[in-house]
Amino acid sequence: MTESDPITDATDTQKSTVFFSYSREDQARAIPIIGLIQDAGFATWWDGMLEGGERFSRSTEEALDRAKAVVVLWSKTSVQSHWVHDEATRGRDRSILIPLSLDGTEPPLGFGQFQVINLAQSKMDSSDTEILRMLRAIAASHRAVLNMPAPVAKNGFKINRRWAIGGGLAVAAGAAGFAVWKTDVFGGPSTRNSVAVLPFDNLSGDPEQRYFSDGLASEIRSNLSRNALLEIVGQTSSNQFRDRKGNIQSIAQELKVSYLLDGNVQRVGDKVKIAVELTDGRSGTNKWSKIFERQLSDIFAVQSEIATAVAGALSAAMDDSSAGKKALQVGGTRSLTAFDAYLRGRELFESHIDEASERAALAKLEQAIAIDPDYAAARALRSRTLAVIANQYATAVERKALYSEAVNEAQKAAKAAPNFAPAYAALGYALFYGRLDAAAARKPYEQAYALAKSDVDVLSRYAVYCARTGRFVAAETAINRAAILDPLNSTMFKSAGNIKYAAKAYQEAINFGRKALALNPQRSTLHGDIGNAYLMLGDVDKAQAEFALETNSLLALPGNAIIAQKKGDLDKAKAALSALISEHGDNALYQQAQILAQWGQKEDAFATLQKAYDAGDSGLVYLLNDPFLDPLREDARYKALLGQLKFV
Repeated sequence: MTESDPITDATDTQKSTVFFSYSREDQARAIPIIGLIQDAGFATWWDGMLEGGERFSRSTEEALDRAKAVVVLWSKTSVQSHWVHDEATRGRDRSILIPLSLDGTEPPLGFGQFQVINLAQSKMDSSDTEILRMLRAIAASHRAVLNMPAPVAKNGFKINRRWAIGGGLAVAAGAAGFAVWKTDVFGGPSTRNSVAVLPFDNLSGDPEQRYFSDGLASEIRSNLSRNALLEIVGQTSSNQFRDRKGNIQSIAQELKVSYLLDGNVQRVGDKVKIAVELTDGRSGTNKWSKIFERQLSDIFAVQSEIATAVAGALSAAMDDSSAGKKALQVGGTRSLTAFDAYLRGRELFESHIDEASERAALAKLEQAIAIDPDYAAARALRSRTLAVIANQYATAVERKALYSEAVNEAQKAAKAAPNFAPAYAALGYALFYGRLDAAAARKPYEQAYALAKSDVDVLSRYAVYCARTGRFVAAETAINRAAILDPLNSTMFKSAGNIKYAAKAYQEAINFGRKALALNPQRSTLHGDIGNAYLMLGDVDKAQAEFALETNSLLALPGNAIIAQKKGDLDKAKAALSALISEHGDNALYQQAQILAQWGQKEDAFATLQKAYDAGDSGLVYLLNDPFLDPLREDARYKALLGQLKFV
């Protein structure tokens, strides 16, 4: 971190009261503990954004002096670390030391008089006794009391609600649901309240009607995901079992859920027949089933009825107040024709075929909004579609107008449905990628995250935003939950890799990229992501092999240009840059600047970055922690550009 880098909430020495000390080798296991401390309402300082030689920078000293608690994570590696010894000594001498043991290791000589909290067998969530001991000790150092509300119990089902701190401390915002931090980003064991909604079979006899059966399953999934007492698997993972290959128990095991909701839809004229079954994933036995035969005009009531019945069957009853019933329809419509247009538009949007399909989706969503101007889900998705077109297909002249429209559409969606998470996520995206305003995007992203619960799309977009703005604990918290809820979705692992890359954990970024490729070998950009990480590790040959496999030239050509220059083949390097300009023009100004910075052409790189800013190039969202631009980072012009984008 340089003196100009933004100090985030997670590392703000003006706010932090808990100093967290650990060995860098233990970082992956330390981050969940830091997240739990922050979720309990304490502002925590840790060195996640510092390089090894900067540990005792001015900000580190200030954080130690300001701390009300110094939490030290002892392990086989940290007991050998002079840095950890020094920080622990500061905490001991001020009588504010709280020692933890990650693996059962005893503290070194001079620290044995303190009772150690052993986390070797910890579940790393709010129900764990040792975690609560740690939080109570931290609260005591603040002269506060950690209050744990009594757990909710219904028919044997229990859930630990979010804790709060007494004594005047504020509770940190942004953690939704329960057991937010899990130690395994690939998903742990299933919880008793986890459900996967499989794609419903289309029995209408018309393959063109599949959009309706898929859409109905998706809407029921959305309704269920708004219940904070349920964990709902994401659509991508659930849809892997469209053909029902494997028995119930094997599907449940692969998705790591306790229950499966399956069904079929038959639509004939103005009538619809829906058969739904909830199955216990462990035993394969039926938990609840029902057949609905209704007029199409009753489809919205059926969605809510199914969601409420499923929740009731799991003893996680929906709020039965009128407010609760309205919440089931957050962002929705009561118009069947608007709903039908929205489902068709969503199917086109999710296909991500080409510009024509995106614009066709836009037309369907506009049709839905024309029928029902208060249809927040349609407006939020239209905002996202506008942003995709602006980002991937528009010229520089058209881009700003499209993003401006995307902002306005998202604002209308949020006004129509103030509790609809996708509306705020769409607004945050349009402000960040469109208006290039990192600060303005934060509030809607935080609102989206607070409302998201089981919405993996919102969680993953929030996580990437946090990483781009240097808030790595928040980023990993969100993407961890998203990966648990959607374990077969390559996007979750791509995002996790991008977060690790932004945090300069390049080998971990490669590992996540490989996981994403295993789930979707044909997905573009993944080989480019891995190639970039290899470049940062200095392994040019492996990077070159990855770029050779990358189908997205916006990633492959910059990589090839940088590698050719490193190998001394200047003609090949210039040819790759020329090809990038020829293929993408002003839509690749940011990538051109990356190449020029790596070539050592500093003045040209800055001139190109200014052109990118003037053109509204969305690539600039990478600016804060893009290692390709490290050669420019200490220049006053770079710091000024960070200020223009409101990173600082």
